[in-house]
Amino acid sequence: MKLTLGFSPCPNDTFIFEAMVHGRVDSEGLEFDWFLADVEELNQRAIEGRVDITKMSFHAYARAAAGYLILDAGSALGRNNGPLVVSRGRMRPEELDEAVIAIPGRHTTANLLFSIFWPAAKHKVEYLFSDIPEAVLSGAADAGLIIHETRFTYKAMGLQLMADTGEKWEELTGLPVPLGAIVVNRSLDEDIAARVNRTIRRSIEYAYANPGKSVEFIRKHARETDPGVTREHIKLYVNSYSLSQGQEGRMAIEKLFAVAQEKGVIGEMPERIFLF
Repeated sequence: MKLTLGFSPCPNDTFIFEAMVHGRVDSEGLEFDWFLADVEELNQRAIEGRVDITKMSFHAYARAAAGYLILDAGSALGRNNGPLVVSRGRMRPEELDEAVIAIPGRHTTANLLFSIFWPAAKHKVEYLFSDIPEAVLSGAADAGLIIHETRFTYKAMGLQLMADTGEKWEELTGLPVPLGAIVVNRSLDEDIAARVNRTIRRSIEYAYANPGKSVEFIRKHARETDPGVTREHIKLYVNSYSLSQGQEGRMAIEKLFAVAQEKGVIGEMPERIFLF
């Protein structure tokens, strides 16, 4: 059986899926018609129900939950890895309410977290995540919400850290930051969905055991090709929660949706959101 699979070109995703899409692990008879896309494009495809399996932001999942279930393997959760708010010069967090903010997409979890902590900030402009530093440096935006590789390079570009949304989340809840999930279309048989979950976990385990196998695939698709940045990126976003969310990971995901509902950022969620 062939299933469509979407994930981003970011090093954490290419690290996770390299073995899976190149037939290095047992896929239990499944084949994958895979593609790479920016996280916001992945989000939109899922919201429209146009893919079987995909990486997506938890914010976007709140809109697509009727059509998808969250898999246990492959998620991006963790500590000290939340989206960062940066500016050109000194700027106080309370000034963000009136500022022009460059965001990596309105359906991203970065925007969800920002909206939780700065609900009055309405002047947002969407950019491809890699273009946000330049938008801030050029003055097109007063501040930017950065994710992925740019969190490792913003200082060298001359930008200053204003706030860490992950730090604020952990202070509020004591839980890890949920950023993205791998989801499966509810139309698929649950046995098939479980096979997908096991295959993703095997792919991650293979990547850890054979790090050299994924280097070229990661390098080919990464926007930031410095090997040190790539290693730090993978270390930050691929961790024990990627193998399995576990009880704490699920608590964090449920808490994110609960807080977002309380703040009026998202609507009601289905009773069941996890595959198992």
